[in-house]
Amino acid sequence: MPPSRARSSWSTAKWVAAILAIAVHVAFVLFLILSVNWQNPKPEPVIAELYVPPAVEKIEPAKPPPEPPNPEPPKPQAEAKPPPVEPPRPDIALKEKQERVRKEQAERERREKEKQDAEKRELERREAEKKQQEKRLAEARERQAREADALKAQAQRERQAQEKKAADAARARADADYVRRIQAKIRGNVIVPPDMAGNPEAIFDVVQLPSGEIIDVQLDKSSGVRAYDEAVQRAILKSSPLPRPDSPDMFRRNITLKFRPLD
Repeated sequence: MPPSRARSSWSTAKWVAAILAIAVHVAFVLFLILSVNWQNPKPEPVIAELYVPPAVEKIEPAKPPPEPPNPEPPKPQAEAKPPPVEPPRPDIALKEKQERVRKEQAERERREKEKQDAEKRELERREAEKKQQEKRLAEARERQAREADALKAQAQRERQAQEKKAADAARARADADYVRRIQAKIRGNVIVPPDMAGNPEAIFDVVQLPSGEIIDVQLDKSSGVRAYDEAVQRAILKSSPLPRPDSPDMFRRNITLKFRPLD
């Protein structure tokens, strides 16, 4: 092989080796970059040195390229951590829980008491209203009963008054009839003086026994004519015993009798 051809082949091999070395370095750098990016989103920049062989003046056998220095991997940045929260002490947490439970229980008891108080007040209101209504009804019944009793008593008094009035009237009629029968018997025995003038009235008080027997006769009012007065007195004594009443309770011991000549 001529020297020029051999030199050309060696030069070509040298360039191929250089390109391969560069490619290896580039691939390694990319690998490092990707590895760092995967481990830490913010890696520090990596400085890589590219080796370019100097121009060879002499034909020498190719030397293996020196291994590039391993770059120092970037140190990951420490993440900011929040300050540690000190866990609550067990006794404080327990007390807080107990206090919360106590407050909830107290609130439930307060609401329950308010509910019971409201129900109690409503029940008392209804009972009071019921008692008031019963009281009004009782008062109304008592008032009606009093009014009925008053009307009944009034009716009874009126009836008694009417009965008494009727009895008095009947007694008066019976008494008048009794007196008329006595007067009629006495008049049958009166001998009027022939020279009697006018129609004067003579009144006598007569005392009798229940049997009608006369025990005393007194002139209470003179007729003004002595002869007529004496004639009537003789007729009264002559009429003894006098007629008795229809009922014993109508008997009168003292009787006032009136006489006129023309009756």
